[in-house]
Amino acid sequence: MTPLRLGTRGSKLALWQAQWVKATLARHGVDAEIVVIKTRGDAEVDRPLRELEGKGFFTKEIEDALRAGRIDVAVHSLKDLPTRLPDGLALAAVPARASAAEALVTRESGTTSIAGLATGAKIGSSSLRRVAQIRYLRPDLEVVALRGNVPTRVQKVTEGRDGLAAALLAAAGLDRLDLGGRIAARLDPLEIMPAPGQGALGLEVRGDDARARRELALLDDPESARQVAAERALLAGLEGGCQAPVAAYVDARAPGPGARLYGRVTALDGSVQITASAELDRRDPVAVGNGVADLLKAQGASRLLAR
Repeated sequence: MTPLRLGTRGSKLALWQAQWVKATLARHGVDAEIVVIKTRGDAEVDRPLRELEGKGFFTKEIEDALRAGRIDVAVHSLKDLPTRLPDGLALAAVPARASAAEALVTRESGTTSIAGLATGAKIGSSSLRRVAQIRYLRPDLEVVALRGNVPTRVQKVTEGRDGLAAALLAAAGLDRLDLGGRIAARLDPLEIMPAPGQGALGLEVRGDDARARRELALLDDPESARQVAAERALLAGLEGGCQAPVAAYVDARAPGPGARLYGRVTALDGSVQITASAELDRRDPVAVGNGVADLLKAQGASRLLAR
């Protein structure tokens, strides 16, 4: 049988993820090969993502290759994947999720929280969600646009380029690239709430590809799939894209028998932040996501996003 062709971006983190999928499939007796595809988000690394028009900066070209039959599986960081998939494509599997937490990387040792950064310090991020929440917590900090792959962003902070004192990155990406030692603090997800689907991979296929669906089912983790289904439904309910200042997080630490879905929308200038939550119904996580989106709308989320 011919190997499954895994389409991926060419960054170190994306390649790590595709290689992990390939190795995991191999342990189940399934052969796969990796096909690297350059995306628009990779090509325009000098511009903040919010300045690029459209959606799917890191996914469109890979999805185009999938629809054209040049690959069989698109391997995504799920937080980059728009909630509405192109016609004919489907999310076949969500492997076990890594940490969803945000990580603080600092130039100098000893700073272990955002509160501990010096007044007026420069902190790097190009994510509107992170920028808005930083401004809400610390309006005195100067937020600097920070693009590039994960090792490059870490290096920019370590070298203090452009006066950077710190940056926020996804802890999962740092861990996967053996850069966990550069993390000054793993932030509580209820302090800086992550992107919907952060820490999870999404394996996308053509909807009629029975073979790919069957073999990828070996990698699916039902609990992770439920969590990200709820978070992505919340994002879709607010009609927000991957770059909108919308955060979502399923907290399995919540007291009581079940996990809890939290959602958050923050004004880009940090002046207003609204948060809502509901207990996660594992039988219908999408309904819970829609319900928390409605709670946020009732508090004015749509007006904040319209800004």
